[in-house]
Amino acid sequence: MLQNRVSPNGSFIKTKARGSWLGNRGIIHNENKEIVKTYTIKAWIICMLEFRGRHREIMQPGHWTELFFLDEATAFSAGHRPCFQCRYKDHIRFKEYWLKGNPRYGFDMKTSVKTIDEIIHTERIDRYGKKVSYTEQIKNLPDGIIISKGDECYLLSKGKLYHWTPSGYDRCEDAVPELVVEVLTPRSVANTFMAGYDPQIDKSAEI
Repeated sequence: MLQNRVSPNGSFIKTKARGSWLGNRGIIHNENKEIVKTYTIKAWIICMLEFRGRHREIMQPGHWTELFFLDEATAFSAGHRPCFQCRYKDHIRFKEYWLKGNPRYGFDMKTSVKTIDEIIHTERIDRYGKKVSYTEQIKNLPDGIIISKGDECYLLSKGKLYHWTPSGYDRCEDAVPELVVEVLTPRSVANTFMAGYDPQIDKSAEI
């Protein structure tokens, strides 16, 4: 069992539970298949588990480290965004809604995604490698974001907070609109959801 699943706060965990999406932050493992870095590139992406019949052996020397996520909401919370290659349509859709949700930057579709990656990077991790978060009232947040309460994470969806586990969401509670919470999903990504991007959420959130 490898430490290659990613939690909503961006940390790496070991679990037998399978993920629904593949992720990439560059080569961050050693020859013993141990993760030794947080990232080596700023383009943190979300990929399909299968693409054009390609097969990869996990954590091969000199190849990018395969990471896995419960759902797309988890991947976004950790600071990733859709891949340009295997998820081209989703990548374009994400970029369109990111631009719509973050007009203050004055970007357009000709703006390189690398520029957007730079902004997301400052929103997800600080110079010491610590996860960046911010506080906001629930009523001002869109569905699909993930918050932190103590040492636990919760997904916001349809007026409910769903408790996150590596295997899925196992319980829920009412989301109090006026409650101020710690938000893990990067701010510009939350704005993207607000503008209309609908992230994939594990079906266990339907409890």
